[in-house]
Amino acid sequence: MATERLPMRKSKEILRLKWVQEHRNRHIARALDVGVASVSRVVQRAAAVGLTWERVQALSEADLEAALYGAERKQVRAPLPDPQWMALELKQPGVTLQLLHVEYRERHPDGYGYTQFCEHYRRWARRQRVVMRQVHRAGEKLFTDFAGKKPHWIDPTTGEIHEVELFVAVLGASNYTYAEATESQRVPYWLAANTRALEYLGGVPAIIVPDQLKSAVTGACRYEPDIQRTFAEWAEHYGTVIIPARPAHPRDKAKVEVAVQVVERWILARLRHQRFFSLAELNARIAELLADVNARVMRRYGQSRRQLFETLDRPVLKALPAERFTYAEWKRVRVNIDYHVALDRQYYSAPFQLVHVILDARLTASTVELFHQGERVASHARSSRPGAFITAPAHMPKSHQHHLEWTPSRLVTWARTVGPETAALVEAILADRPHPEQGYRSCLGLMRLARQYGAERTERACARALAARARSYKHVATILQHGLDRLTPAPPAPPSAAPVVHEHVRGEQYYR
Repeated sequence: MATERLPMRKSKEILRLKWVQEHRNRHIARALDVGVASVSRVVQRAAAVGLTWERVQALSEADLEAALYGAERKQVRAPLPDPQWMALELKQPGVTLQLLHVEYRERHPDGYGYTQFCEHYRRWARRQRVVMRQVHRAGEKLFTDFAGKKPHWIDPTTGEIHEVELFVAVLGASNYTYAEATESQRVPYWLAANTRALEYLGGVPAIIVPDQLKSAVTGACRYEPDIQRTFAEWAEHYGTVIIPARPAHPRDKAKVEVAVQVVERWILARLRHQRFFSLAELNARIAELLADVNARVMRRYGQSRRQLFETLDRPVLKALPAERFTYAEWKRVRVNIDYHVALDRQYYSAPFQLVHVILDARLTASTVELFHQGERVASHARSSRPGAFITAPAHMPKSHQHHLEWTPSRLVTWARTVGPETAALVEAILADRPHPEQGYRSCLGLMRLARQYGAERTERACARALAARARSYKHVATILQHGLDRLTPAPPAPPSAAPVVHEHVRGEQYYR
């Protein structure tokens, strides 16, 4: 059976977490939803082919996969016995582990020996119905969650009550707690709250343990949760790793469950008789009460949360990065036939070779980046103008790039060589479009007509088009095709007669 290959993006992330962040294999496995053995294989393969993190950064994901799996060897692994099946069989009269091992080897001649067979079952049996007491190392884990009870503030102009979420974070070793009110649980507010929690701590823990809410986990699963992509990018920026608690396993995040109770009792309960007229005012009061919670001496430890934090966690927290995380949204987009992708009613170019290909788009407040198979293929300044086309010349086919050589002034200068009527029509076409670039094709069409029919006929056709208030290449082409430019123009209509003024004539105002 060939070794299972991991997705390309996960192989590079495994090496980053192992070599740069120096995490344990089991932490990396939980963070990336892979097996511990898979993590070990990737690290061993990378070391075997002489890769370093500097070389890995320079490789594309496709090249990294080729380096890791280019010379893949087959390996045979003995199947593990099923301990649950063994437990059920042992309940039968006369059934022993020795008998089960004989039957197991009949099915799998290359399977485990009797000693390992028994040890495997006994390890499983010892773990059943046992509650493991978690050992929290200093600076290792920050547990995060939202409280069930919600604070609120009142709009002073309308009297409307705005219910908000209460975000809570707590360090495992010291119980040092952070809390704030935030607008909602949506991704931007979730990430902003996590960012402010790290800034409150003044450092970064090795692991973030959130609940499996949608802003953190896009696909909830006990074994392989899918981390929300922007949240994963946030963790990479701060040099930490995300290991969500298992769904329906509150013991995985018992620390934050207790912290939520503490915050509800010592902060929310004390706010019940107070009124706040903005979210900032509410958070200012929460910050005052939070300082009191962290300064309160815990009877179990004989010290406050702050004292334990200063002694245990603060010395081992990693430093915050120089810059805050820039929030970005990720979207899946398809390159249209005009080699542009549509994002928020704007259109951004991608290399024309990627027409019809699905890309990953990363949107920040100021930029739009497009990625294909993990490689950035386009970067644009983000536009706020609806319907705007943002096009990089390098993304265009050669035939389309030729149009970029033309400017409104150059087109008008060319038109003057044909005649004043042609110049006037070109100026009218450019002025009539919302954006001058939209009139380039019409002007270039007039240039073709001048080459085909000559300057004199084109000039007369443009004059006739102007008289008819036409603003298109097609109108001039029709005039030339039917020889209408050779006809004598119709005389202007005589001025209308003066209106009759009489007491019995009502006039147009009467009918308005």
